[in-house]
Amino acid sequence: MGLLDELKQRILIADGAMGTLLYSHGVDRCFEELNLSNPDEIIHIHEAYIAAGADVIQTNTYGANYVKLARYGLEDEVPAINRAAVRLARQAANGRAYVLGTIGGLRTLNKSVVPLDEVKRTFREQLFVLLAEGVDGVLLETYYDLEELETVLAIARKETDLPIIAHVSLHEVGVLQDGTPLADALSRLEALGADVVGLNCRLGPHYMIQSLEEVPLPNRAFLSAYPNASLPDYRDGRLVYETNAEYFEEAAKAFRDQGVRLIGGCCGTTPKHIEAMAKALADRTPVTEKTVKRRAASVSVQADRPAPSPLPELARTRRSVIVELDPPKKLGIDKFLAGAKALHDAGIDALTLADNSLATPRISNAAVATIVKERLGVRPLVHITCRDRNLIGLQSHLMGLHTLGITDVLAITGDPSKIGDFPGATSVYDVSSFDLIRLISQFNEGLSYSGKPLGQKTNFSIGAAFNPNVRHLDKAVERMEKKIQCGAHYFLTQPVYSEEKIVQIYEATKHLATPIYIGIMPLVSARNAEFLHHEVPGITLSDEIRARMAACGSDPVQAAKEGIAIAKSLIDAAFDLFNGIYLITPFLRYDMTVELVRYIHEKEAAAKERKVVHG
Repeated sequence: MGLLDELKQRILIADGAMGTLLYSHGVDRCFEELNLSNPDEIIHIHEAYIAAGADVIQTNTYGANYVKLARYGLEDEVPAINRAAVRLARQAANGRAYVLGTIGGLRTLNKSVVPLDEVKRTFREQLFVLLAEGVDGVLLETYYDLEELETVLAIARKETDLPIIAHVSLHEVGVLQDGTPLADALSRLEALGADVVGLNCRLGPHYMIQSLEEVPLPNRAFLSAYPNASLPDYRDGRLVYETNAEYFEEAAKAFRDQGVRLIGGCCGTTPKHIEAMAKALADRTPVTEKTVKRRAASVSVQADRPAPSPLPELARTRRSVIVELDPPKKLGIDKFLAGAKALHDAGIDALTLADNSLATPRISNAAVATIVKERLGVRPLVHITCRDRNLIGLQSHLMGLHTLGITDVLAITGDPSKIGDFPGATSVYDVSSFDLIRLISQFNEGLSYSGKPLGQKTNFSIGAAFNPNVRHLDKAVERMEKKIQCGAHYFLTQPVYSEEKIVQIYEATKHLATPIYIGIMPLVSARNAEFLHHEVPGITLSDEIRARMAACGSDPVQAAKEGIAIAKSLIDAAFDLFNGIYLITPFLRYDMTVELVRYIHEKEAAAKERKVVHG
């Protein structure tokens, strides 16, 4: 009788954590490598779980893939480590338990850390070794990213007819981190061919049971659950799990009531926990019917706050001008406010506020944005980088902006700390700019990154960065298209200093409906021009423009005039191709950007007048 045949008739008990026991034994290195260097330790743990009542054990291969083993310099040992793991589990089982070949997920919160092509390659390498060694089934566990799990499940189903167990992991009760309800996710996994679907890791029994209350019994597959022992405590540099085994005895009965037919343990669980569950489910009788709880939606749209027309909509329907004015590096904002007022009076649509540009500390752009919005009536566009805040801080920041009524944001990676005033500071980068755009888009659906309801839907207008100053413009456009797929509503470019480049940008992007604001920053001196060209990432100046600025010598007035003239010629080149103009103010010289704003409006008025005359 095979694994699935037994699951049709009774509940099966699986094993618990491998790493927890190794860690408790003082092992603080690559657990999977022990398959080669200390096989007796692995066999001993397998045998302890079988003695505790486990009908199913898993190979010590959760992280035995190229990506994770490379952290220890063991990437070439993938085949050897996986082969050894199966043989050790087989030896320990000795016909008394089924052996599942375990493959763990690679992605967590930051999808871009491991591209999907690398996921596929790494998965296939590990899968083929496990199948070749003769496992009784495949266990896919600890997958937070549903896209990754669906991808590898499809590969596994194509390669084998053995039973496949597919486990997602949750941050929040009943919902995946992308907002997919657990019931929907498990249904999708069943449709892709999983024979057993369920949960493991992150949640203890209480919240895992609560999550399963919303899941109906599958049509064909079986339900499984491998809860953590509890939430871990951190003591004296070590993670400690407190839950006692007796608690798992009661929890096992509750899991059965939810239709679970394969039950084991994850982080923090030991043979004592497995023994308690085996004792609780001695009769092994599964349920065949259950009542499913339905949670009422708890997300609302905030409708009491009138919102201005989104910036991308402005750029679709008329000329739109936004100006960047960096918050001050020193305390005191009088000059900054004077500049913001002058720009507002000149007729800008929004004032963009960088987030510690060039990794240099400035007054918080959220604080400055609130002040200019409330005191001057200026529409703020707040930049948000991935550099300075971890995922907790990013979500808190977004909730704060929403609460302040600030709805225009620009999601960017952010310059690394090493180029700024504090090169020893940490660059966080929990997420990429693509992930940040997804996060903000998910906020607009009323869900946090972990899938937890926020109580309200935000209405952020999401800007993204586009750097056209690259050798291969088509590759930059591909990044744009990916950002659009992630949820970007419009783009701001890096400063462009070539009329020919502006035309190239138009030709390369004219197939896109997403508006683009062309970045133009007036130069103030020859030294400024050389610095931007040679030292600022993403900015390139033509030889002609550098020569024009150099010809001004050390005369600041003449240099500023020349910088304005260059900027106006760039505006002329962009005028009939792009509705959106993004002016970047150099060194708080708002007088220069005010002049350029007026020049744009004068051109617009003249164009309308000509249209009337000739119309």
